[in-house]
Amino acid sequence: MKAKVYKYIAGVLVLSLFASCDFEKINTNQFELLPEEGLMDGIVIGGPITAMEKCVVPVGTQADGTDVVNRYQTAYNLAADCWSGYFGQNNNWGGPNNLNYFLRDGWVASSYTEAYSTVVPLWQDLKGKTETKFPEAFALAQILKISAWHKATDMFGPIPYKEAGKGLITVPYDSQEDVYKAMFEELTAAIDVLTRYADNGTTLLLPKADAVYGGDVHKWVVYANSLMLRLAMRVYYADQDLSKKYAMQAINHPYGVMRAKADEAKMDRGAGLVFQNNLDVLINQYNECRMGSSMLAYLGGYQDPRLEKYFTTSTLPQAVSVDAMGNYLAVPTGHDVSSNNTFKGASRPAITTATPTYWMRASEVYFLLAEAALHGFPVGQTAEDLYKKGIETSFEENGIPSSEVDTYISSGLTPLTYSLHMSNPNVNVDAPAVTNATTEWTGTDEEKLEKIMIQKWIALYPNGQEAWSEYRRTGYPKLHTAISNHSNGEVDTQTGIRRMRFPTNKATSKEDIENLEKARQMLRGGQDKAGTRLWWDNKNH
Repeated sequence: MKAKVYKYIAGVLVLSLFASCDFEKINTNQFELLPEEGLMDGIVIGGPITAMEKCVVPVGTQADGTDVVNRYQTAYNLAADCWSGYFGQNNNWGGPNNLNYFLRDGWVASSYTEAYSTVVPLWQDLKGKTETKFPEAFALAQILKISAWHKATDMFGPIPYKEAGKGLITVPYDSQEDVYKAMFEELTAAIDVLTRYADNGTTLLLPKADAVYGGDVHKWVVYANSLMLRLAMRVYYADQDLSKKYAMQAINHPYGVMRAKADEAKMDRGAGLVFQNNLDVLINQYNECRMGSSMLAYLGGYQDPRLEKYFTTSTLPQAVSVDAMGNYLAVPTGHDVSSNNTFKGASRPAITTATPTYWMRASEVYFLLAEAALHGFPVGQTAEDLYKKGIETSFEENGIPSSEVDTYISSGLTPLTYSLHMSNPNVNVDAPAVTNATTEWTGTDEEKLEKIMIQKWIALYPNGQEAWSEYRRTGYPKLHTAISNHSNGEVDTQTGIRRMRFPTNKATSKEDIENLEKARQMLRGGQDKAGTRLWWDNKNH
């Protein structure tokens, strides 16, 4: 009897042991990280997130040497940074180039690569790892993708977008209109995901990998809303209903858009890294990047206190006197001077290696809101108040007391004429004042729009990519034209470059060539030219 009882008890214990065993746990190496654990800890996706952030505006650390600097120079500095009127160059690289409207294919290819191609594998990797398993991280990846790719479409027009990341050998292009509509939809979805994440009490997302906001989810939502507002105003002259829909969606979101300096998105220190500003090398090591003549005309004419924050005085004896503000010399737009010593002593951008690389600042957002109010959007404040707040915020961002704003706005001053005469080499430039616009809030709605855009342009500095896009979109600020135009009739000297041609090495196979040809047909008149206006470049100016 006892023997039977013992056997019964033993059987129950054995069954109980097997029933309670976790065979997966027993057979798992306790010292090895599971893929799911890697996702939750951010180890698997942290690296690609940081890498994507470094691509929004190409930026590197001291360990990268000048590799990132050189890529930034050909992709952005020798293109939009100068086409925006911000910079001139103490070089011409041996002949006609982007600055005098002869697009160098290698430089154009660099623009496409930096704004689009480098982001593709990083985003595709994150998409595969996070879209279903970690939707919050995928939402962040979407915001970063759009932060980079909207610059690509604003340079070229059609880009592969909706079918990207699906493993296709040849990815079809989408028209710029379709790209923008897709970006609005994806931003909306990403904002919704992160808003729910924050509303549930989770304040941080991948803090060790996030070099911009240290994982602060609330700030990412505010940035994404501000990015949506930027894109919404970008399409105003192409589709006003679409513009208003997404502008108001961004403004009315519970977290809203940027309103304070602390909201700005920048690459400075984060994710255990210290980033360097590319322009420092171009200015002080290469001795090439210098002040553009349009900047001198506006900042000097308005006796703008940001002048001395943005640029140094000149060391050349031919320096132009700017009232009592000191001596500044700007490099003429689109010159043919070959020596890289001619303008070496011209005014340098006051940027050091430690200057943050800004993606977006609150001052830009106030000017976006001011324009929206001018167009009648119900933003809750007047265009005049927002215009003044934009200037005040830009002053604050540059360490200038807000008490100086009223004097600045009421000065009645106008932009300067620009003259430069040098004998060796022979340089003779006489440019009249590009506008008689003052800083005062007076005039017609169109004149007020010009004033908003002038101040936005000044505040955006040195973000040449955005400044160039807004110049093309609105026609403001009015800029000095290139002294030499080597486009062979492709670009009108008065209106400047409107887009970049697709790089000639973009298509190699028969399928790629056919695909690219379809993209060209999406452009106005099927013209893949630098003078062809983009879809949103639709204002009569």
